[in-house]
Amino acid sequence: MTLAVIVLAAVTLQRLGELVLAQRNTRRLIAQGGYETGAGHYPLIVGLHAAWLAALWVWGWDRPVSGPWLAAFIVLQLLRVWVIASLGGRWTTRIIILPGAPLVRRGPYRFLSHPNYTVVVGEIAVLPLAFGLVGLAVLFSVLNALVLWVRIRAEGRALASAQGDRGAPVRSTPPS
Repeated sequence: MTLAVIVLAAVTLQRLGELVLAQRNTRRLIAQGGYETGAGHYPLIVGLHAAWLAALWVWGWDRPVSGPWLAAFIVLQLLRVWVIASLGGRWTTRIIILPGAPLVRRGPYRFLSHPNYTVVVGEIAVLPLAFGLVGLAVLFSVLNALVLWVRIRAEGRALASAQGDRGAPVRSTPPS
């Protein structure tokens, strides 16, 4: 088994595990009185991230892996874990409003409004670069920027709405 296959398998398993965690957290938040907003763009996010991973498998499975780019990706994964740990049971891939819940202000949220999106922007570019797939890095970075523009606006509207009903949106992250 090549390093490329090991990396891609690890990322695939990680993302599948994150989806399971996100679904569990979403169900729990809904059971606590939360509700979803901005769901219309969610299929775009899922499609983008699934296409990104599929493209990496199609064009990257047999390529050499750049050590420095792989190291950068590993750092991004550590930051991803920090984000998820900081949000705990409030981490999900959807925008969920939990009435009465304050915004999370610990971990990376002390420094950035959207640290997970920052990590995702890096991941979308860095992993293809680790396989020498510059075109994929550029293509998916542009597509991701468009989707994040929609997503962050939806989250902003949710935040404004939640402040009106004294709730806060649960910090979310796009599935990858």
